[in-house]
Amino acid sequence: MGKRRSRSQSQLLTTLTKKQKKHLRDFGEEHPFYDKVSGKEAKPQIYQLSESSDTSGSESEAESEPEQVSGYHKLLATLRNAPEEDEEEEDEEEEEDSAVDEAEINSEDGDSDVSVEKETTGEFTKVQESTVLPADPEGKGGDGLLGTSQESLEEFTDAKHESLFSLETNFLEEESGSTCSLKVSQDPFLQHVNKELKEKEIQAVATNLKTIHQLKWPILGQLVFSSKFQKLETFKPSKDIDLKSLHLQKPLESTWTKTNSQFLSGLPKSSGPFTSLQKELFLIMNSYRDLFYPERTALKNGEEIRHVYCLHVINHVLKANAQVLGNNSRCRSQKLGVGDDDDFRDQGLTRPKVLIVVPFREAALRVVQLFISLLEGDSKKKIIVSNKKRFKGEYGSDPEERPPNLKRPEDYEAVFVGNIDDHFRIGVAILQRSIRLYAPFYSSDILIASPLGLRTIIGAEGEKKRDFDFLSSIELLIIDQADIYLMQNWEHVLHLMNHMNLLPLDSHGVDFSRVRMWNLNNWSKYYRQTLLFGALQDAQINSVFNKYCVNLQGQVAVRNVPMTGSISHVLVQLPHVFQRMEAENLASVIDARFNFFVNKILPQYRDAVMSHTLIYVPSYFDFVRLRNYFKKEELNFTHICEYTQKSGISRARHFFLQGEKQFLLLTERFHFYKRYTIKGIRNLIFYELPTYPHFYSEVCNMLSATSRGEEATWTCTVLYSKYDAQRLAAVVGVECAAQMLQSKKNVHLFITGER
Repeated sequence: MGKRRSRSQSQLLTTLTKKQKKHLRDFGEEHPFYDKVSGKEAKPQIYQLSESSDTSGSESEAESEPEQVSGYHKLLATLRNAPEEDEEEEDEEEEEDSAVDEAEINSEDGDSDVSVEKETTGEFTKVQESTVLPADPEGKGGDGLLGTSQESLEEFTDAKHESLFSLETNFLEEESGSTCSLKVSQDPFLQHVNKELKEKEIQAVATNLKTIHQLKWPILGQLVFSSKFQKLETFKPSKDIDLKSLHLQKPLESTWTKTNSQFLSGLPKSSGPFTSLQKELFLIMNSYRDLFYPERTALKNGEEIRHVYCLHVINHVLKANAQVLGNNSRCRSQKLGVGDDDDFRDQGLTRPKVLIVVPFREAALRVVQLFISLLEGDSKKKIIVSNKKRFKGEYGSDPEERPPNLKRPEDYEAVFVGNIDDHFRIGVAILQRSIRLYAPFYSSDILIASPLGLRTIIGAEGEKKRDFDFLSSIELLIIDQADIYLMQNWEHVLHLMNHMNLLPLDSHGVDFSRVRMWNLNNWSKYYRQTLLFGALQDAQINSVFNKYCVNLQGQVAVRNVPMTGSISHVLVQLPHVFQRMEAENLASVIDARFNFFVNKILPQYRDAVMSHTLIYVPSYFDFVRLRNYFKKEELNFTHICEYTQKSGISRARHFFLQGEKQFLLLTERFHFYKRYTIKGIRNLIFYELPTYPHFYSEVCNMLSATSRGEEATWTCTVLYSKYDAQRLAAVVGVECAAQMLQSKKNVHLFITGER
């Protein structure tokens, strides 16, 4: 087990309860919380960096004079040498949890990126940094032991590294953190955070009607501006943009052009440092209005948009931190104590000020790489990035792991590139020209996470180990690729939005004399800017934007209407019968659709002549309901969903192709994640219009995989209601959709393919 601890350390350890010992052992702090995907705690590891790894300190920093370690960190350094009886108790607890799938536990992220390090004051030691990680399912990091040496635990207790990124103990460096932009009254950042709302305005929000303006911009198209706080001033994008007029914080004026150069190649120099799309998007972002842009695609403009919102994020964080560090310098020069001056209110109740929600680790990797590029640029002086090697190992991917000869559509390849793990979260601290990855959440400026990664921390009502205080002072929320969350679990997004900007349950060591009054008044949600990017207009995404975005600066939504639908991309000769069902209200649509299908549609396909019928079901809940009904009625069917094992998929496809099974139930999420071509389709039923418009043409074109000469017998039936207007317009076009919804006839026919 290593060296024996001293008697004084043993006494410190024995003063804690068994539960406190376990918390310190697993999480490295007094008040932990943990993942609850499987309901069990995953045993963490110590991740030990090699001497050649990237660290946050330079050689000169490493040679600083050694100082003492606090008693708390001494206690942490003894945990690996806990008494044998305690280890036996731990083993017994782990054996009780052995029923849980080990692979599922290992796939969970630990909480090292949330709060594994504790801020301390006083003395530090000269040690190398290390942090606690969860069990590694692939065996890439650590050796699976709680501690391998005294050195690794000392690395974890590096309080000096914590102090390097502390806003409270640092001051502004004139050469790297100039606040010249903060002194300009026209700076949008200052105008936004310094704007004082009145109690009457907050009380009137619930009753005020939105002021709405509709404008058309050259690139973004049709825009809808709305606000409940003020009459919106109509503004148009300027033709030319000077970087100085945008009030970018140093060094962004010089680094942005190089970072964005890949999109500027081929454009005339007069176009400036932005593409036409980036220019219009950044004008809205920089005005601190909420934005919903539903035309983001991985193939065309995804990276272009990611670059511009990363610029906005870094600009916001640098300005906010420069304001705090500048006030620290003023307080020191004026020798002011805590609460001596009310003019220094410059921060929130907790430090995290930006939350970026992305679906996969690959997206998080690209965001962090952009942050580094924006801070570094072509400067000869490299910025300090801690834990860079570990980050690349956990968020990067091995190209050789991808199966060879895997042919999928281009949009699929663009979405599912790199590391597509969807359970992660990481804190990023930025202080002038240094970046700290894997910072504890309460010591981070930026949080990057997936909805699932956040959901396992936030927890549910009634759970003891849950935390959402780190969301209390988020000033900038970015939800990128929102459409993918519809395919993952939209409930996680709603759960996140319900916990945004709530008053924290703990003070977390905040200096209340430095907290802005609108944070103390619990008005943070009225100052939070939300940027929402997705690939489609969807009712659920629209609902989040309309319900949870109440920024005092107003909201901007792009509302372009598709003139042509995806049905025009159907290449096979096929009659499309659209059948409208009636529903009294939105809540009754689900039951109305099921009853209409069972009573009107299904009887037409029960004959053996109508074999090889594929039923496309977008909702998993509808799929389960249909599957249960088919079993009850003893219909000859098979089914494939996103949870079906590979062997089950192969059997179902074989039985359907050979005609041994008359019906095949297929979920939309299976098609999204796999994109298999289903062969043998002769009759196609869309139980509901697809979420993605292009899925309609993709599924219809699968009929071309059926043997030729049977085109005359192919059929396609689509169910829709008046509440499916957006999806209907995306499939058949806005003009046809309007006619179909207003028509007295409930059945409409379209024919595609050459005759």
